[in-house]
Amino acid sequence: MRIAVFGAGRMADIRIEDMVKDPRVTDIAIVNRSAKNAEALKTKHGVRVVAEQDFKAADFDSYMITTGTSHHAYALGLVIGAKRKIFCEKPIALELAETDEVLRRMREVGAELQIGFQRRFDPPIAKAKQLIDAGNVGTLYHLRFMSNDIEPSSREFLAGSGGIFRDLHVHDFDLAEWLCAEPIAEVYATRRVREHQQYAEFGDGDVSLIHATTKSGVQISISGTRHDPLGHDVRFEVFGSKNSLSSGFSPRTPLKLLDDGLAIGADPYRGFVDRFRAAFRCETLAYIDWLSGERDNPCGPESARSGICIAIACEISDRDRRVVEVSEVRGS
Repeated sequence: MRIAVFGAGRMADIRIEDMVKDPRVTDIAIVNRSAKNAEALKTKHGVRVVAEQDFKAADFDSYMITTGTSHHAYALGLVIGAKRKIFCEKPIALELAETDEVLRRMREVGAELQIGFQRRFDPPIAKAKQLIDAGNVGTLYHLRFMSNDIEPSSREFLAGSGGIFRDLHVHDFDLAEWLCAEPIAEVYATRRVREHQQYAEFGDGDVSLIHATTKSGVQISISGTRHDPLGHDVRFEVFGSKNSLSSGFSPRTPLKLLDDGLAIGADPYRGFVDRFRAAFRCETLAYIDWLSGERDNPCGPESARSGICIAIACEISDRDRRVVEVSEVRGS
């Protein structure tokens, strides 16, 4: 298979590192505006570089979009075509209208899109999904998510991030709906600036708290921070009528325990790539399996649209200080 990778940053590095090890991938080309970054990855992984102005979609079997969020829709516009299979890191776009326009174009030509929600592929999280689907947990009562970044964001990042709900918590929204196998119906959300004032400049917060409820009534709590001095901390818990599950709690979890006899955090996660490196590897493998016809699309584009809708509902809730039905956004 011949695959074009748009971007030459951290995510491109990770994806290429895993794809070059798969014998089914015979050619990888980096398509990027910055020749310097592309050449560095070419040297590191032994792949080739194609200038964006020289790129021809017909020369490849599939395409990976790993560029910054603001470039996703543009890059997708270069590769959408009849029956083509495309991978795009989340999100498709930060705005719902732009997301819907991309999806409309894909439907018209019969193109398919896998979205990069890597947390689904983290082995413990995937195991939780299997246990829930098998009935091992029973009736779902409550899901509790925690997502803590290690370092505060730069102003440059904040300018194009879309805010804490659209950037950080879309992962939690996707997992919640995936695990529950039903949509989030309503949200009540708050965000505040507690420490890092650059967030206030962009109308955002460095802390957030969300209460969500699914269509059938599963209770979901989601908390987030943009700074954790001990390390990158992402985990969740599932409570049901038959069982309770936890994912993300390990010897590397950056947390100081005060209970006797327990010790963790000696080698804390240093960022989201460190925390989810195995998940990225499994996700890239699933992408190649999908291209090879060995499995169905593991994460379709409807997941990206739903995440943006929930994030917008959270923003409305935070602004108006009220419970928001996500249907107010989904149908717009």
